[in-house]
Amino acid sequence: MQKSHHVEHPISELIKNRKSPRAFSRQPIDADRIRSLFEATRWAPSSTNEQPWVYVYATHDQTELWDKLFSCLNESNKVWAKGAPLLILSLARKNFTRYPGANAHAMYDLGGANSFLSLQAVELGMQVRQMAGFSYEKTIEQLNIPDTYEVGVFMAVGYPGDPETLPEKLKLREMAPRERFLQNEFVMNHIF
Repeated sequence: MQKSHHVEHPISELIKNRKSPRAFSRQPIDADRIRSLFEATRWAPSSTNEQPWVYVYATHDQTELWDKLFSCLNESNKVWAKGAPLLILSLARKNFTRYPGANAHAMYDLGGANSFLSLQAVELGMQVRQMAGFSYEKTIEQLNIPDTYEVGVFMAVGYPGDPETLPEKLKLREMAPRERFLQNEFVMNHIF
């Protein structure tokens, strides 16, 4: 598959400037900005407007909860996530609240809400790195998550930091150009 690191067609500056960094500044995030991140998720689209997303978050100075969230991450993520001033766990309600039965689109909707949160972070001068590298079982146990929720991803949030603070291998990845597949690799104007 062909990849390119430059933008082929005009897109929003928020999308163009969104990155998934590992280097974060230790600068704390004030409560109003945190509320702004979650306000953005309120406006994400969802199946039948169910809004199935739920978030558990902790700032670095909320030591007990932050440590619980942090302890669920894989070692490879702990190496750099320890510097993030905000950790978020995203969850989705498995079942509809207004109708009987499972919401087959809950995780899809959660991903959309997480994207809105990520773009709002860029608007506020921050960045988000979403992480699938964590212990699912430990997360459920540490945070006492009821069976009615599906665990999504963890997110590290903060202001951009200095890549020089990262181990060499991660520093190189951090400074590499962003690459994406070209549209002709994934967009079709015909049936399979």
